[in-house]
This record gives sequence, structure tokens and C-alpha cells, in this order.
Amino acid sequence: MDPVALEPVLLTLRDGRQVTVRAVRANDREALQTAIRGLSMEARHSRFFSPLRELPPSLLARATHPDPESERQLVAVIPDGDGERIVGGARFAATATRGDCEFAVAIVDDWTGQGLARRLLELLMDEARARGFRRMEGFVLTTNTGMLGLARRLAFVESASSEGPTVRLVRRDLAMVG
Repeated sequence: MDPVALEPVLLTLRDGRQVTVRAVRANDREALQTAIRGLSMEARHSRFFSPLRELPPSLLARATHPDPESERQLVAVIPDGDGERIVGGARFAATATRGDCEFAVAIVDDWTGQGLARRLLELLMDEARARGFRRMEGFVLTTNTGMLGLARRLAFVESASSEGPTVRLVRRDLAMVG
């Protein structure tokens, strides 16, 4: 699969705030770690299924250096002084099943409820489709009602997961439009 270039996209959210969505860069390490540290314990648990306070070095390296053939990491950034602050992120990675990829989304707490997760997931689906993936799936805690609702609105099908009764599997055929 050839990597697909993503030009930065300026999004206006429900409350009028704007964010730029772009591919993660190697020099985003500290900004990404700061964003993870700034998530509430509930948000970290929803994203990582554990209350970790920050990404271990190996996960941080993988997040900021995704494999261009099988992964994509998007970040939503806002200007912050002379740099940028990450307020959300979304990623997909190929799974062991050919043509399938797994997604994850995290939004900094004071940016939730404004449509950012939906826009990131839509961009992620477009990227995955353009790279030839046929299906996208994600594991979502049953307590993460916001993400389960978003998945339903985006035509993901929810089912039991091999992760146990507290985790649901959401899956969508990427050939579907809309």
C-alpha cells in the first residue's frame, strides 16, 4: 500500500473553535506526551484501557513514527505560543487480518462534545479506504457511551468482543460511503 499524503485540514468545531488536523510528526513527541498527561483519568482509561499517566517510550516512539505502510496517526492541533498544542488524536493500524485495520481516538477533555472525534474518525476512515483497507474496527469500553454512540452514527456495527464483557467491538465496512 502506498502511503497517502494528508494535507493539513482546518476544521471549525460546533463552538466555533478551529483546529488543524495533520499527520503526526517525529518532533511531536513532547506535545503528544503533554496531551496524554492532560487527559482525565477516565479519558486515559477509555483510550488505553488503563489509567497510565503517560506513554512509555516505546509507545511514544511508535505513535510519532508510524509505519507508513500500515499505520496512520493524525493529530488535531491549535496554536500555542510559538508552537502547537495537541488537543486530539486518532490512529489506525493494520491488524493480522488482511485488509482490516484497528482505530483509536482520544480527545483532550476540554475539547470533547464539539464534533472533533467524529471529524477525526471520518478523516481516518478516508485515509484507511484510500490505502486499500476494506474494514475498520475498534475496541470500546462499555462505559464509553460517547464513542459507542459515535460509532453507531457512523454505521459501525457493535458486537461482543474477545476482550470480555466490558469491551465492545465496533466494525465497519469501509466501502460504505457516508
